[in-house]
Amino acid sequence: MQLHDVWFVIIAFLWTGYFFLEGFDFGVGILTKLLARDRRERRVLINTIGPVWDGNEVWLITAGGATFAAFPEWYATLFSGFYLPLLLILVCLILRGVAFEYRHKRDEERWQANWEQTIFWTSLLPAVLWGVAFGNIVHGVKIDADKEYVGTLFDLLNPYAVLGGLVTLALFTFHGAVFTALKTVGDIRVRARRLATVLGAVSAVLAPGFLVWTQIDSGDGSSLVAMLVAAVALLGAIGFNIAGREGWSFALSGATIVAAVAMLFLTLFPDVMPSSLDESWSLTVTNASSSPYTLRIMTWCAGIAAPVVMLYQGWTYWVFRKRIGTQHIADAH
Repeated sequence: MQLHDVWFVIIAFLWTGYFFLEGFDFGVGILTKLLARDRRERRVLINTIGPVWDGNEVWLITAGGATFAAFPEWYATLFSGFYLPLLLILVCLILRGVAFEYRHKRDEERWQANWEQTIFWTSLLPAVLWGVAFGNIVHGVKIDADKEYVGTLFDLLNPYAVLGGLVTLALFTFHGAVFTALKTVGDIRVRARRLATVLGAVSAVLAPGFLVWTQIDSGDGSSLVAMLVAAVALLGAIGFNIAGREGWSFALSGATIVAAVAMLFLTLFPDVMPSSLDESWSLTVTNASSSPYTLRIMTWCAGIAAPVVMLYQGWTYWVFRKRIGTQHIADAH
């Protein structure tokens, strides 16, 4: 395995980690409207992710930076071709962070209600758009001989990609509901578990169609294994949720996301952005990568920094591991 192959695996790992962590993060943001009955319960939901949401986004920053450094051609084509949807995701993430920090700065009801609406929409839109984006990356887009995207925004809204967006929305919201049940006590925990069962059923309807479509389109033996793991993990997550075993349910809902993302990258390799116009125009791990010297330096830096970051984030989750409920909220603000 050469260094550009290693960095493809590293980038796949970073995106998988991001979707695992930010997946329940987005899901909880969506549940502030679907599950919470009043402002106090919305505070409970927000507080479950309050200590960790910004750390989860580090995975996105690292994945983007690693793509820029290891595969500059991939980064350039991706961000120029997907400029509008990626810009919308970036704006959502910025506004979402501002909403978390500014919501409690004033006691006025309208002020807080506006920021709560912001949290909901800036959680829902990226949950959909990430699925649409990765659906297009795997399915192939209009890349010409100069390695430039020549399609339009409407080309990105094809049936396969739109289905991918619905799948990520359903899976992330299910993941968030299971996380909420794991992190809360009282009535909100019971209702989160009930809603998770419904969301799990929706995911079980949408996800198989998307994964089977992916397998038929460009899959092989390894992607088939990943697809089967995702299917079994999703069914297990739903079953453990019904049984009230939130810890196991959360682990398996996360495993569903991990296996599904792994399947996408397995079907993608050795391409990084397939061309739907001509297979020879596709961006691959070979023609899109940086020099071997750059990749060697990056490997040393990643080997030193990555374990430290992961240990710190793991420690953060351990410190804030306890459940919370409405009784822990001092007031309705």
